[in-house]
Amino acid sequence: MCECIENRIKQEVKEIMTPYKEEKDNLIPILNDIQEKYGYIPKVAQMEVSQYLKIPMAEIFGVITFYSRFTLEPKGKYNISVCLGTACFVKGSQAILDRLKERLKLEEGKTSEDGKFSIDTTRCVGACGIAPVFTVNDEVYGNATVKKLDEVLDKLS
Repeated sequence: MCECIENRIKQEVKEIMTPYKEEKDNLIPILNDIQEKYGYIPKVAQMEVSQYLKIPMAEIFGVITFYSRFTLEPKGKYNISVCLGTACFVKGSQAILDRLKERLKLEEGKTSEDGKFSIDTTRCVGACGIAPVFTVNDEVYGNATVKKLDEVLDKLS
């Protein structure tokens, strides 16, 4: 990341933190705001939060990696998530995930070089009645099949 981008992020993160008191209890709300702004939590942002809240980087990293809401890598324009919860898994979601990885030539948690696609998994989206499901950004595709996934990917490509 070039220095000009790092400086811009530092300034923006300082603005994000301004309404928050310099208290450890504000870590998650601050991280949430950063995640909302950037789609992930850049390392330079983590360093700014560490200095502001006087929390070690290791602790911030631990919080980010503990909560699935947060991510250390930018997501693609189309973030595709396959549910691997019990209902979805029993109804074949693993085959959908395998096809997704094959089609996009990506592993779970990764983003394509062009920034167009990223792959995630989740344990439940609360749509067990239409299992298996996958999502593209916030849109849920129920009663999913490998064929349905291919049709969606064809439209997005």
